[in-house]
Amino acid sequence: MAMLSQSFRGRQVQPGDPSYDEDRRIWNGSVDRSPALIAYCTGVADVIDAVRFAAASGLPLAVRSGGHSFPGQSVCDDGIVIDLSPMRGIRVDPEARTVRAQAGVLLGELDRETQAFGLAVPAGIVTHTGLAGLTLGGGIGWLMRKYGLTIDQLLSVDLVTADGTFLKASADENPDLFWGVRGGGGNFGIVTEFEFRLNPLGPVVLAGPVVWPMAESARLLRFYREWITDVPDELTTAIVHRKAPAVDYVPPELRGKPVVMVVCCYAGPVEEGQEVLRPLRESGTGTAPVLDLCAPKPFTEHQAMFDPSFPHGRWYYFKSCDVDRLTDEVIDRTAEHAARIVSPLTAFPIFQLGGAIARVGEDETAFGGRGAGHTFNINGTTEGADGFEAERTWARGLWSALAPHHTGVYSNFLMEEGEGRVEQAYGAQKYRRLRELKRRYDPGNLFRLNQNIPPAP
Repeated sequence: MAMLSQSFRGRQVQPGDPSYDEDRRIWNGSVDRSPALIAYCTGVADVIDAVRFAAASGLPLAVRSGGHSFPGQSVCDDGIVIDLSPMRGIRVDPEARTVRAQAGVLLGELDRETQAFGLAVPAGIVTHTGLAGLTLGGGIGWLMRKYGLTIDQLLSVDLVTADGTFLKASADENPDLFWGVRGGGGNFGIVTEFEFRLNPLGPVVLAGPVVWPMAESARLLRFYREWITDVPDELTTAIVHRKAPAVDYVPPELRGKPVVMVVCCYAGPVEEGQEVLRPLRESGTGTAPVLDLCAPKPFTEHQAMFDPSFPHGRWYYFKSCDVDRLTDEVIDRTAEHAARIVSPLTAFPIFQLGGAIARVGEDETAFGGRGAGHTFNINGTTEGADGFEAERTWARGLWSALAPHHTGVYSNFLMEEGEGRVEQAYGAQKYRRLRELKRRYDPGNLFRLNQNIPPAP
């Protein structure tokens, strides 16, 4: 196909180019798509050129930052990929406690720059995740109960709309658009730069997993349910069921054994956190944990803890749901299905919500489900095609078993599940408002390879 104009500064890759097969790969190895053109944008002018070119071509358009879209929506067949990865600029203002970050920045890069000043944006759990996609969907992570979602720290965005117009959006400028990008995903344009408020943190935090045999799951979850009712907002936790990974910090005799763990991050004084965690360590199931790696460490080290479990190229399948509470039935079904995990790579976290997330009004941002108690991120993982169908069936089975308790879903955790599931992520009233906003900023639905919100008729 035709290339972009000579004024386009970034690299352009097409089928047949030596690097094409590498360039079209994304994080989820189960996705294998072949675009007609990959346009690497070096700045806003390149993004404008690429958007106008894509609109004129009539071809499908995918937008890629970190390439972590669960269903692989950051690449497409026979279309155009606008790749933002060259745009990696970060500028911290420690006096104002703000940071500006371009759309190609990865979470680990942002943490490195902000933690140099003892500051942080609450964002994600895997360092090679793209900041842009994570933020636009809402942004859950280890600091969310203390400081809220990633979007709750967002002060402004620069954005290119479907007709190639450059806009700024904030509470004072294009406030309707600013409302929509805080949870509405990439439906309204391509954000080229984010401005965030920074929060004091660390650089040392009390963090890590406390681990029991998986046979203790139901007992641990019942204790955990009561324990978290009065823990401070400084503590964010996730329950993880899996087979113990073969990594350096796991003793050889425990590797491959089914385990359940409470992964903690205390965003406050370490000594205070030790007291908060004491009941978990001493009373969690009535038996001592088989491994306790919750210790003072740099926040950046904790942020990278899950990286070995989610490398590029593995085959990933996800199902997700929010629940209000870990009822006896939710606990029993979770423990029952966790015991059926076969793949040594499958691991599903149950994130603790509440705290600062719930103190933001439901209608203040597009993000839905601020009142939920927990988010299940059920994923089946294999190295490749072998065993993948079995893990996918297992993930669907647990999700279906929890169906009577579903209250919503986090849009960033959706696969390609249809318009009804996207609406469920926002609720009917908010979804109608998002569709009206989509009609204003992208009436032709150019930006549709995402958790798509179609324009209102």
